Amino acid sequence: MMKKILRIGGLCILWFVIISFATTLFFRFVPIPFTPLMLVRLIEQKSNGQDFKLDKNWESLEHISPNLPLAVVTSEDQKFEDHFGFDIAAIEKATKYNEKHKGKKVKGASTISQQTAKNVFLWPSRSWIRKGFEVYFTFVIEICWSKERIMEVYLNIIEMGPGVYGAEAASNYYFKKPAINLTRDEAAALAAILPNPLKWSASHPTAYISRKKSWILRHMNEIDLKDF
Repeated sequence: MMKKILRIGGLCILWFVIISFATTLFFRFVPIPFTPLMLVRLIEQKSNGQDFKLDKNWESLEHISPNLPLAVVTSEDQKFEDHFGFDIAAIEKATKYNEKHKGKKVKGASTISQQTAKNVFLWPSRSWIRKGFEVYFTFVIEICWSKERIMEVYLNIIEMGPGVYGAEAASNYYFKKPAINLTRDEAAALAAILPNPLKWSASHPTAYISRKKSWILRHMNEIDLKDF
């Protein structure tokens, strides 16, 4: 009986690996049509009595201003081009901070690769099981996609406002222009709100977001992206 259970479990794991790699390879060339977070937000809109809003418009990386990849790397993941999905130094730093400040808001250290994997394949929640899947899918996209593809997917699916996803939709929503025309200042404003785009606005920043945008603008000069 135990051998049969182990055999069935092994086959399930094997098929999961095969399907996950096949899906990831497929999305290396095809735009991501939908994400679990988008579905969750639609359900939340319905439960709150709001009209459905899903504003997204996929654009290739060539049609997004290079100011935006530079701004999000500066703000979110300065070692993006060098790591294989995980910033170990940042994880260790965040772990020490959280141990020292127990009971306060948990500080994260997710890279752009991790955020992309989480948004494309997983449900929005905090649990060790979901974190384990996040680690797995981060490795999978790092193996199957180039850094340019990871950035392209990230900039097209990331939540940037209420019902607003991706660079093109966000650029039109906040600045009434296509993403290809984003200035450094506008790109920094979008990067500044990414931790909580439902709370903050890129076009009407709070004092905190204005300070964060200024920090991003200063440090953008220190980042040299080789592939963007």
